[in-house]
Amino acid sequence: MAFVTVALCGSAFAEPVAAQAVCPAPQSVTPAVVARYPHDPRAFTQGLLWHDGALFESTGQYGRSEVRRVDLASGRVLSRRPLPRAHFGEGLARIGDELVVLTWHDGIAHRLDAATLRPLGQHRYRGEGWGLASDGTRYIRSDGSATLHFHRAADFAVERTLMVRMNGVPLTNLNELEWVDGRIWANIWFADWIAVIDPDSGCVERQLDLRDVAIEGRPLDDDAVLNGIAWDADQRRLFVTGKEWPHLFEIALPD
Repeated sequence: MAFVTVALCGSAFAEPVAAQAVCPAPQSVTPAVVARYPHDPRAFTQGLLWHDGALFESTGQYGRSEVRRVDLASGRVLSRRPLPRAHFGEGLARIGDELVVLTWHDGIAHRLDAATLRPLGQHRYRGEGWGLASDGTRYIRSDGSATLHFHRAADFAVERTLMVRMNGVPLTNLNELEWVDGRIWANIWFADWIAVIDPDSGCVERQLDLRDVAIEGRPLDDDAVLNGIAWDADQRRLFVTGKEWPHLFEIALPD
């Protein structure tokens, strides 16, 4: 597709041509917008999830990073927990009654009570923190490369890693993540599309073209990229937004 950009990683990711040919070409689909909701245009969105009838959002930037519980209909912040001013907040995910929010360069994952946003402690990890999702038992972290890291919930130890490929080529700049119906959905930094990834093979199975959503939602700021995916499993609603966007969009895939 003309709007797709993929990058080859360095020699550490080099594999035989036969191995790179495993992934078939992904299906390209264009979701429809079914609803629009207010979104704080000052929120530098890093992580997004749906839980207990509300949106939870982590925001970035030094001195402005926090975790919020947000009312969907109004966009009003119901409660918030600032991160330390020296930490740049990143991806957000939940397992059970606990939220975990990453930090960009500090290697610290803050643990919060999902009901109160009360701090519960920290996990440590190596490398950068970008996006975070959960399959219900493990956390899945992106770091801007083509590799996803699967962490144990109890201590955040890495259980395995997964190379993500599209058309057999490593797909870099994996950013915000969400777990939807057994697949990993990933924003691609500075791209107006979402990759739907098989968590076993790492192959991108589908490519969601959100250029029209980005044209409508994005303010005139180079850093205000598409970033933020939330899945309401009970009502089967899918939400997307971007950094400092004034709207959050509910989208639906074609039948």
